[in-house]
Amino acid sequence: MFGSVATAFEVLAEPARRRILDLLREQPRPVGELVTRLGLSQPSTSKHLRVLRQAGLVRVRVDAQRRWYELRPDPLLEVDEWLQPYRAMWAGRLDALARHLNRMPDEGDAGDVGHADRADHAGDGNTPPGERTDP
Repeated sequence: MFGSVATAFEVLAEPARRRILDLLREQPRPVGELVTRLGLSQPSTSKHLRVLRQAGLVRVRVDAQRRWYELRPDPLLEVDEWLQPYRAMWAGRLDALARHLNRMPDEGDAGDVGHADRADHAGDGNTPPGERTDP
């Protein structure tokens, strides 16, 4: 398992490992399928799987000649706990944005002349620069 949150972030910093976790979140997969879906070589994919296995993020199940990998999401709880205060911060900012947007006039209100302006110029040769004139 992770000795610290830094270790979790080090493991998750690699985009190929995050992609592996995304694929395994959907369903367990054999190594060959992961190689194909990732577009990486078999040795490279195996290296990433080993790192994920050592971090406790995946487990392997041997079925005859195939090695199936599946997600172990429990170690991600440590990362989730670390992210919690940041989620709270963003939730507050998103709430403030929603309040601001709710105070703004709707597009159909009289204060919004942008769209009406465009309609007034349609076909008169005075279309504002950068706007399309074709139908």
